[in-house]
Amino acid sequence: MSNQYIPECLGPVENPTKPKLKFPAGAWDTHFHVLGPLDQFPYSEKRRYSPPEARLKDILELHDFLGIDRGIVVHANTHGKNNLPFLKAVAQSDGRYLGVVRLTRSATFTSCKRLHSLGIRGARFAFNPQHGGTFDQAEVEHVVSKIKPLGWFVEFHLEGKTLVEMEDWLSKLSVPVIIDHFGRVDIQQGVGHTEFKALLRLAECDHIWTKISGVDRISDAGYPYEDVMPFSHMLIETSPSRIIWGSDWPHTGYLEGGPTSPDDGELIDCLQWIVPDNNDLQSILVSNPARLIAMADGGASSGFLDQESGD
Repeated sequence: MSNQYIPECLGPVENPTKPKLKFPAGAWDTHFHVLGPLDQFPYSEKRRYSPPEARLKDILELHDFLGIDRGIVVHANTHGKNNLPFLKAVAQSDGRYLGVVRLTRSATFTSCKRLHSLGIRGARFAFNPQHGGTFDQAEVEHVVSKIKPLGWFVEFHLEGKTLVEMEDWLSKLSVPVIIDHFGRVDIQQGVGHTEFKALLRLAECDHIWTKISGVDRISDAGYPYEDVMPFSHMLIETSPSRIIWGSDWPHTGYLEGGPTSPDDGELIDCLQWIVPDNNDLQSILVSNPARLIAMADGGASSGFLDQESGD
């Protein structure tokens, strides 16, 4: 470990509020992390902060408490390029969870095919400055070429101004694209700002999906996150069939001495206003993620998984 100071960050709220909103059967949480156990899977030396462990047992219990049936375990930058914590979580979830991993230039069709058999359905590139990570376009395009036959999606965590810079490139990618956390747009600038207008244009593309997760990260007002509502309403109006939701548990990046982590029960209850139409909410929680996963399962039904080459 280097001598560079790495701040500690808070864990999730230990006893979240019981939400008033009852989730429909088959609801998905498409974005959460499992961290550690650190004696087996230590954090990357290049991480920006050190969160507490976030155990599979804890998220399973939370999902039971909140009424969430299925989930997608997403790679976190704190573990660098190590995918083992997320593969283990998927393997031990009894079929309840699938996973998203971090891939590099070393990815091959054969290695991705093996990951597919282990429950992985997407690759994530996280390079939001607050959370670290770097963007390498050639690396992403290499990964896309390997995962495309499997039907996987590629997922991006970036900041709003980067979204503007990458808009044209993202609009032309040949696999489903998920943009995390509202694209981290600056909502202080309003719905007419350049960043959000770029997100709306991308949302019109048939292959672009938007994740209305992390409302606490982009809100200035706090619960019930009323300042986020105009943005979510316009996104849903633009592409109601390609919006998905995630809890973002365990809410990494909240540093000790700063704002407290959000209450997971409140994050669910705010969906009553973030997504005011019950039919839209049903789609966002159930049918949209189910369709996305069905697309990511496409390689199995189209014969790609039987190939022995393609690297």
